[in-house]
Amino acid sequence: MSYFKRDKRAYILLADGTIFKGYNFGCEGTTIGEIVFTTGMTGYQEVLTDPSYYGQIVMQTYPLIGNYGVNGDDMESEKSWVAGYIVKEWCEEPSNFRKAGTINEFLTAQGKIGIWDIDTRALTRRIREHGTMNGCITTEDVYANKAALLKKIQDYKVVNPVQKVTSLEKGWYYTRENRANHVALMDYGYKHNILHKLLEQGCNVTVMPANATIDDIKRLNPDGIMLSNGPGNPEDNVEIINNLKDFIAYGKPIFGICLGHQLLALALGAKTKKMPFGHRGLNQPVKDLEQNRVYITSQNHGYAVVGDSVPKEVGKVTHINMNDQTCEGIAYPDYHAFTVQFHPEASAGPGDTGYLFKKFTDLMERGQQGCL
Repeated sequence: MSYFKRDKRAYILLADGTIFKGYNFGCEGTTIGEIVFTTGMTGYQEVLTDPSYYGQIVMQTYPLIGNYGVNGDDMESEKSWVAGYIVKEWCEEPSNFRKAGTINEFLTAQGKIGIWDIDTRALTRRIREHGTMNGCITTEDVYANKAALLKKIQDYKVVNPVQKVTSLEKGWYYTRENRANHVALMDYGYKHNILHKLLEQGCNVTVMPANATIDDIKRLNPDGIMLSNGPGNPEDNVEIINNLKDFIAYGKPIFGICLGHQLLALALGAKTKKMPFGHRGLNQPVKDLEQNRVYITSQNHGYAVVGDSVPKEVGKVTHINMNDQTCEGIAYPDYHAFTVQFHPEASAGPGDTGYLFKKFTDLMERGQQGCL
C-alpha cells in the first residue's frame, strides 16, 4: 500500500447544507451535479466513461478504487462524462498487466475534479435516507463561499443531456461475416459494449443520432432498431418520444436498454417515475417472469417505468427487480419489441443476461412474423 499525500483540502457541499471534508485528486476547482452512488467493486473506468452519468457526481461505495489502473480498452465512450468523482481511497500504485496509468492521472487528463478520504458510508446513508440530491465538490474555501455555492447547487438542473452526449453524425460498423441483420443503434448516450455485443452476434450496425427521424431510418432500411441507454429524465425527451411512435409504426423489431426502455414505454402510453436513489451497481437481482429465474444484473438508472401503467393491450411486464419490485423489462408482442431496464451488455458486470442480444437477433431473422 502506498502512502498518500494529503496536500490539498477538498469539500463536498450538499443541497441541504451538509459539508464533508476530504482531499483533492484529479483537477482542482468547483463542480456541481446530482450526487449518486454506485456499488460496484470493479468497473470504475466504465463508470467514468458511461454517458448515462452526464451531469452527475458519482461516488463509489467500494472503499478502494483504482487498484488495477486504467487503460485504453475499458472506455465505454471517447471521454469521461461525470461531473465529479468521490472515493474513500484511490490506489497510487496499481498492479495489472493492462494498466496504462492511474485513476488520478486519468481524472486529471479528463479535466475532472475528484475528492477522496471522506466517509463514503455516511454519505451513502444520507442519500439512501433522504434521496439523491444536488451537491458540489470544491477545493475553494467552502465556508466562506457556502451561501453562494448553495444557491448554485439548489438551482442546478441537467438540461438536454441526451443532446449533449449523442453523436452528431451516423457511423457504420460492419462484421466480417456480413450477415443480413442490419441494426440502427439509436445513440442516446450508448455504451460501446452495446455495439460490441451486436457485432458479436454478427450484425452490421449503423449508429444514428438521437434526433434521427423515421425518414432517416427508412432510408437506412435496417432489419431492427436498438434503443440505447442515456442520461436524464426520460419525460424531457418529447421529440424523441414522438419519433419512437413512428418507429413503432414502421414495424421493424426493436430492442431497448435502460433509457431506451423508458422512452419506448412512454411512447406506448406508460408512465415513468423518479426513484429515491436509483439502481447503480453490478449486483441487482432481476427476475425473468417468463423463465421464473433470477439473474444478477448491471444497472445504472435513477428513473423507472411504472409497471402498472403499461397498457395491458400494448405490453406486459417481463422482468422485475427482486429488491423493490420495480419494472425491469417489458415485451410488446404486437410491435415486435422488447426492452429491459438493466444492462445485458454488462460492462462492467455479470454476463448472465447476454442471451437477450441473441433474442433480438432471432427476432430480426424471423422478421415481422416472429413473436416474443
